[in-house]
Amino acid sequence: MKPWPIVAWVLLLTLIADWLKTTQSRDFTVKDIIYLHPSTTPYPGGFKCFTCENVTDNYECNRWAPDVYCPKETRYCFTHHKMDFQGESLSVTKRCVALEECLSTGCIEADHEGYKVCTACCEGNICNMPLPRNESDAVFATTSPINRTWRLTHSPSTSCFVTVSVLLILSHA
Repeated sequence: MKPWPIVAWVLLLTLIADWLKTTQSRDFTVKDIIYLHPSTTPYPGGFKCFTCENVTDNYECNRWAPDVYCPKETRYCFTHHKMDFQGESLSVTKRCVALEECLSTGCIEADHEGYKVCTACCEGNICNMPLPRNESDAVFATTSPINRTWRLTHSPSTSCFVTVSVLLILSHA
């Protein structure tokens, strides 16, 4: 028997194995993200998050997440990941949230119940693709500083109050 048919079979089987590996991949790529996020937004600073409620794993969440923009009053993407002690996902919840829901990120272990819960927040377009699995993943990642005093001193109602006060003082002078 000639060696070339054996080589051909080995190459064919290798090609089929590589093809099966790529079709069964459960990870999203940058190409998938670009497809999911067009360049136009419904309002300035508009962004998207992966959103799902109590699904079985990250793939199911990211694969079936509705392709919609977050509400204008939200600014961050939130992820809640519940897993067993082997690290297997039990449930995944992702959504758009305001700052207040991002102030307590991290992991907690419920020893008596046999699971671990990690929560994370991030700022940016569909930034909540990966799951938090430990303390180094379960963080609040923001691209801009969080400063409540700026919001209080530069809000429209404060500016209006200052303007009216100055006008009243000037009119009585």
